[in-house]
Amino acid sequence: MQVIRAGIAALLLAASAAEAQDAPVVVELYTSQGCSSCPPADALLQQLAGRDDVIALALHVDYWDYIGWEDSFAQPGFTERQRRYAHAAGANAIYTPQFVIGGQHHVIGARTMELMDNMRAAAAQTEDMGLQVSREGDVVTITAEALESPHPLIVQLVRYTPQESVDILHGENAGRSLTYANIVTDWAILGEWDGAGPLHLEAQVTGDEPLVAILQEPGPGRICAAVRLAG
Repeated sequence: MQVIRAGIAALLLAASAAEAQDAPVVVELYTSQGCSSCPPADALLQQLAGRDDVIALALHVDYWDYIGWEDSFAQPGFTERQRRYAHAAGANAIYTPQFVIGGQHHVIGARTMELMDNMRAAAAQTEDMGLQVSREGDVVTITAEALESPHPLIVQLVRYTPQESVDILHGENAGRSLTYANIVTDWAILGEWDGAGPLHLEAQVTGDEPLVAILQEPGPGRICAAVRLAG
């Protein structure tokens, strides 16, 4: 508990530096209900989820399901996304918990100060694209301005559940009741934008979950811009 409290205090002290940035930083946490090392990172993500300058997203992976507890939020596609990040970084293995900040900075474990340093670095690398997202009924519209230096970007739409608690009955975390924040339920690739002209893209959605629009370099690579829309 002392490590978690120290991490929270560090985040609060560092908040003013990051909040000066207009564009939020996307922080992805690759985690698992069956991983005994993950709860401190899950708690850290809960703190990040309350900040306006961060879009915190928990992606639950399925590769620890065999050790005694099947993660109820896990999706194979999230495992694949983490593998593609590892390949892009030249890594041979994937781990939990792992934070990916801005699509290119990687932190293994709940290392608060290392996470904050990488968040500041990612914030400095975001671009002003005038990215906006709106919703009318079941139609979401994503727009952005043409880029001064056009380059291809992947347009993505993410849905998530803000919070949910789970009683873990078996496996490494057996007997614990854990609360998770910003649990990703769907990560869809809508298309590729060349950046040469304005972006205008529409997508059909259902339900009232919050959503996030993300513009990211192929790879997956750097996340250049992101914006959220509450449910």
